Amino acid sequence: MPVGQLLSIVEMGGYPDFKNLYKSRGFQSDTASSMRKAIKILKKNRPDIIVAEFNFQSDFRDRTSSLESLMATIQGYPETRVIVFYEQEQRVQLDRLLSVFDIYQIIPFPVDEGLLAETIESIRQEIQSA
Repeated sequence: MPVGQLLSIVEMGGYPDFKNLYKSRGFQSDTASSMRKAIKILKKNRPDIIVAEFNFQSDFRDRTSSLESLMATIQGYPETRVIVFYEQEQRVQLDRLLSVFDIYQIIPFPVDEGLLAETIESIRQEIQSA
């Protein structure tokens, strides 16, 4: 029986599919291929965990990435924990986002599967002890 819900947002990809890892830690997962689709899913479900990519977009005037739209959407969901994958060379832009929004864990590419597993396990334990 699943411990919780997880939403994986894979816009760019290029890394392993962690669906089996999520399942092994007790999470039922959904996947969205764009932030727009993810926000639509969030209107119906409130996942315990969101795993997303930070993709800096210099063409945005008032934001660093579409991840900001997602974070603004879930501000009313304080129990939702967000894990973000990012490119090291985009860390400065990510830091701007981190100064505004609460992100549970950031993991640089290439994704360290052990760190991801530890993070998911930590969240699972928090949910079970709540």
